[in-house]
Amino acid sequence: MSIEPLSWERGSQLNDPDVRTENVGMSEAQRWSAPARSANLEAVRTALTSAGSLGVVITGGRGVGKSSLARTAVSELGPDVWSLQLRCGTATGDTPYGCLAFLLARLPQAYMGSPTAILRGITSLIRSDAAGRQCVITLDTAGTIDDMSAGVLLNILLTGTARIVAVAPGISDLPADFHWLLTDRRLTEVRLDNLNELQTRQVLLSLLGSRVSASLVSTFHTMVGGNPLLLKALVAEQQQSGNLVLSDSVWTLRDKVVLDGAASLEDIVRSRWSRQSPQEREVIEMLACARRVELSRLTAVYGAGIVADMEDAGLLEIDASESRWVSLREMYLGDVVRSWLSITRRRELRNLLLDGQEPDPAGMTVEELMAFAAWTNECEAELSPTMALAAAKAAVQLFDPHFALKYAETLRRNDPQWVAAQRQKAAAYLLLDLPVQAMGALDDISQPQLDSLGAQEYAEVIAAKARVMVWLPDHADRVPALLKTARERLEAEPGAKAWPDPVAAATNRISLSEFEYQAFVGDYAAAIPGLEAAADAGLNPDLWFRMNSAMILMTALAMTGREMDALSLMRQLGGQISDAGHIVGLRETFTERAYSVLLTAGQWHRCIDLLNPAAREIHQLPYRSAATELAVGLAYVFAGRGAVALDSLLSAVAQLELRPAQGIRREAYAAVAFAYAQLGNAGQARKYLDKLQRSGGVADHVTRSITDFCADMAGRWLNDTEAVNRLKETARRDIAAGRYTLAGIGLLGATVQGTEADFRLLEEVAGHRQGPLAEISRLIAVGTRTHDAKTLLAGGELAATLELDAVEARCMALAVDYARQAGDPAAARTAQARLDILASTVASLPIVPSSGSPLLTSRERQIARLAGRGASNRDIALDMGVSVRTVEGHLYQVFTKLGVTSRGDLTGLV
Repeated sequence: MSIEPLSWERGSQLNDPDVRTENVGMSEAQRWSAPARSANLEAVRTALTSAGSLGVVITGGRGVGKSSLARTAVSELGPDVWSLQLRCGTATGDTPYGCLAFLLARLPQAYMGSPTAILRGITSLIRSDAAGRQCVITLDTAGTIDDMSAGVLLNILLTGTARIVAVAPGISDLPADFHWLLTDRRLTEVRLDNLNELQTRQVLLSLLGSRVSASLVSTFHTMVGGNPLLLKALVAEQQQSGNLVLSDSVWTLRDKVVLDGAASLEDIVRSRWSRQSPQEREVIEMLACARRVELSRLTAVYGAGIVADMEDAGLLEIDASESRWVSLREMYLGDVVRSWLSITRRRELRNLLLDGQEPDPAGMTVEELMAFAAWTNECEAELSPTMALAAAKAAVQLFDPHFALKYAETLRRNDPQWVAAQRQKAAAYLLLDLPVQAMGALDDISQPQLDSLGAQEYAEVIAAKARVMVWLPDHADRVPALLKTARERLEAEPGAKAWPDPVAAATNRISLSEFEYQAFVGDYAAAIPGLEAAADAGLNPDLWFRMNSAMILMTALAMTGREMDALSLMRQLGGQISDAGHIVGLRETFTERAYSVLLTAGQWHRCIDLLNPAAREIHQLPYRSAATELAVGLAYVFAGRGAVALDSLLSAVAQLELRPAQGIRREAYAAVAFAYAQLGNAGQARKYLDKLQRSGGVADHVTRSITDFCADMAGRWLNDTEAVNRLKETARRDIAAGRYTLAGIGLLGATVQGTEADFRLLEEVAGHRQGPLAEISRLIAVGTRTHDAKTLLAGGELAATLELDAVEARCMALAVDYARQAGDPAAARTAQARLDILASTVASLPIVPSSGSPLLTSRERQIARLAGRGASNRDIALDMGVSVRTVEGHLYQVFTKLGVTSRGDLTGLV
């Protein structure tokens, strides 16, 4: 038998040595995780090409993409590399030459006499197959390598016959000889860990080929713990189920991820399940149903040893809270296992854990309430009215309206908790942008029921009605009368009226609703005196009322020109939030209102920091991600960074078109149009302005103001004079209502091509405001009106401190013109240099200098650049192949056009 390729099994696959073996069976689908592993891929490539290196060892847990990385690295070495794949399975570990069996079968009988002859024969066979090319062996070690195979591989490496890419869970799974090669740095270890969230996003982009929403990335990353293999299976399953959809060029989720019938993930889980002991399986079943269990209770049922062993094996996660909650480390495992369990088995586990006692909802967190309610629902058991109401409240707080409705609807009209449940139903419907249904839930409460309520519950129902009515155009005007009637009823109540008397607490609730209504319609100036009194700790001992009033006051101050006062109050409240952590929804309200304060103060960087907490609850993602991404995009748009904003904004639009939220879809359309206008993409900007025109809906005053501003600014960027007129008219209405901050922002946008009267009005409004953004407006107004370049340079420098690129570009463009008109080359050079830098971030300048460097011809510009770098006329002539006289003539034209007198003045101007 001759030593020739036989084209069978897992060895050399091709007879023709000129064909690229690394591409055989290597589809694009096998490269899907490469974008997230670029650094690892470079490390592997370096180890395979460096002189003196024998190869690389890729280690990591199951499913992290070790084999995929190895295949990609080898395939990218090119056609001059011969690839040989070996696999050591569990069945080959005790068999001599187990992973080399297919090569052994090809050896002539003459080579079978001794281990030395076999070694020489296999080495010769590999060299023959490689046909003079470098050989790279990929060794996938799923089991132990036998000593004979290890000896042959070591000889192949040390003789330079081939280099190796070894894939193993850890270096301990490799032969002992490989360890000293690693110690001697002849082999390099590349350790793969699970993906972080950014890498998960890169992999999803590779898999799906289009933008992906932040909620999709966060949900999938949390569910699979960053495991690439599981991530790919989850994507396939969600696409097949129709939950993962492409909406407006962005991949997003229709609803929460449900893994019932997830065949691809189920296969992975069954493989893992088969390796667990019966007791470990029962613990997994328990946590799959309960989601979280206190450590003391779990160890009481199953023993501390089994829990400790499972934690060491990476199956369980124990948090650092006082209760030491235990959960499965990987969410998908619980979701799949739960789908296997019968109703009877779920009830058995529930009875075992509860021991016949339902927990007290008063002592449970919102997450615990949600988990317990979900488990009870999955067991087809009934929740007690008290527990059902608590679960509905928790679901609203966690922005899960569907579960809130499910739990609230289990209560009957004759239950004492029914009225409170109707309030939770109304809140859930509002989250779903269904105000008519929300009003219907509250209207179901009859007048006799309303009359029989205690003062505090009555006030809560009235507050809920007021909160819903503002979203209904036919009802909004009736809110003040509703609140007035409620206040009169409470005043007629007998007894003490001082807090904490229930009547006093109820009166505070009505007062807060009045403040909320004034903020909703934009009547901030009228609300401030009452808000200041309510937020004063010396006058108001009711912490709940005081904190909520102070947060509305923070917004009112920001809108009426007192931006610095608002920021000071925001810092004060931020320090008090932890002390008032027991107040439901307080932190979320603070975040929402603080964002508005920061945005109107021009502090967009702090807006983004505020919206990126260290961790987000998985429950909140489907219904809160769109609002968060919209807010991030708006911050970038207000900073003049439309290109950066688009990813977040388009993702928000995609989600909002599937799941509308209260009044913000129109805001998203306007923001996308503004972002595209900033990029000079008129077609896409008009497309989203058309979407805005075709959509309707109600919004609070802050949202309406941002929507109108973004839409009109997009129109202004597209040279729509009507949009400019709308900005000015809106500013006049804001001035009349005392909303000086909004007026100043609108006028700043409207006066890019303003008149002297416009700039005088902008300067006047700036005088009613506080902070750097007001000063920027004043400097622009004064500098433009007086054609003072230095004043505009000062405004641009101040805008640079806030990183407001478009505003800074406006200042610098005007400063270039005015400096040249005034014969101030130093100021012109400074402004032009800064404008050139801004051109890399501001795709479409709001103003282009009318006498700037674009007036130069291409040859004049080339000569000016060389002269500005210090080249002599003769050097320039030699470099360009023209005469010295020609260079002198062009420089004369350059100096005249740019208004400079020396070569040194050219630096930064061209």
